Amino acid sequence: AQQLGTPLSDQEYRQFFRSLRAARRASTACLLRALYGCQNPLVRRLDEYENHGVIPEGPVCSELPGTPFFPDFCSFSFYRCTRKRYFIKV
Repeated sequence: AQQLGTPLSDQEYRQFFRSLRAARRASTACLLRALYGCQNPLVRRLDEYENHGVIPEGPVCSELPGTPFFPDFCSFSFYRCTRKRYFIKV
């Protein structure tokens, strides 16, 4: 069993993003994030699912070369959306 608040494994990420693989679906999820913010219940559920039930608090590190540090998960997710790098994980 995974520890609460930890990122998904590579296999879990493939499953998580399977329904978002089409760029249109991923961009729709990002549009919801941009319109309603990270506190929107649907956006929070996606963020919680992506992190085994708990959205990380505080700074997060990512696999993004040159941009490894974000002040919080919301900032990371927003950056991922604006750069259309939908499938990069923390």
